[in-house]
Formats: sequence, C-alpha cells, structure tokens
Amino acid sequence: MGVEFTQRPLLWNAVDMQVPLLDMLRFEKIAAGSSWVGEYGSVANPKERAFLASISPYDNLKPDVHYPEAFIWTTTKDDRVGPQHARKFAAKLSAMGVPYLFYEVIEGGHAAGANLQEKAHTAALEMTYFGERLMD
Repeated sequence: MGVEFTQRPLLWNAVDMQVPLLDMLRFEKIAAGSSWVGEYGSVANPKERAFLASISPYDNLKPDVHYPEAFIWTTTKDDRVGPQHARKFAAKLSAMGVPYLFYEVIEGGHAAGANLQEKAHTAALEMTYFGERLMD
C-alpha cells in the first residue's frame, strides 16, 4: 500500500498500511531485511538500486502532493519488518504537514497483536478508519 500511496495517491480515500515495508533503499539493514535480497534485489547492485529507488515509498514522498490520510500501524516487536519503517514514514509525513493516523502494537510480532483482544482492538481501529473514510 505504501507504493500505491506514493504513486497513485488520488485513487484512494483510505490507505491501511499494516506493518509496512517502506524504506526500500535501507531495508537490507533493518530487522530481517537482508534475507529479502533474493526477492527484492540489493542496493549494492546499481540496476536493482535504481528499481528499488523507483518504488521506495519513503523516498518517493513528495511535497505539495495531496495524499489521503493514511492509517499506518506497526508492532514494536516485529522481527520481520521492523517498526522503523512505519515510524520513519510517519515522521516524514509529519514533517511535510501531511495528516495520518499512527498506531503501534506493543506486543506481538508481525501481526495485529499477541492475543485475541489486541487483534480485535487493531481490527476495530481499521474498521473504524475505513468506515469514516469510505462511507457516506
């Protein structure tokens, strides 16, 4: 959703970025990112770096673009996609004056929470977000 958010922002009234991978130029150095080189390529390879730069949501945020108010959520203990991606992206949106919603689940890994109560809470936040953005 991060790529869609930056490449086609006018198509969306709501964008739910769940434990997102957003910094494609630095992903290899964050959490388990180095294990994804076979899937995404490596910034060490100039041709692959050019492709990664073209799709990196973090690096493709532009000032003076109307972006929808995104709901960005991550988990503190995610050992796959580190919470740094979501935090950095939200900080950049903030610096640009772009509104967004941010939630960070304290427990759990690469999912909505460590237990059913937290998963239900995160799902309720998402459904509320969608209802407010998509319903008349």
